[in-house]
Amino acid sequence: MSDDTGTGRMPLRLVIHAPTPAALERARNNARNLLKARPDAEVRIVVNAGAVAAALDTPDGDTDGLLRVCGNTLGRLGRSAGGLTVVAAGVLDIAEAQAAGWGYMRA
Repeated sequence: MSDDTGTGRMPLRLVIHAPTPAALERARNNARNLLKARPDAEVRIVVNAGAVAAALDTPDGDTDGLLRVCGNTLGRLGRSAGGLTVVAAGVLDIAEAQAAGWGYMRA
């Protein structure tokens, strides 16, 4: 794999999976810490299940742009994403990212 970051380092792409409110809090902190250490990293926080309502109810200006909200969960909750990025299914988004070479971490 070649360096395409311009930094002499390999690209770093990470999906952080947050299925619960507590996991969302950890994921947001993990994302902040990673981006502080590696500003060139690409980070996604995929939220599903209980983390969806938490993401909608507790916005975070630093990390909301990283969120990918499960459309299936939104539908079950009868809620809208309020400007957050919605994906058809959290599991599909995670699987496609992994197939494209992204790392995975559950928060």
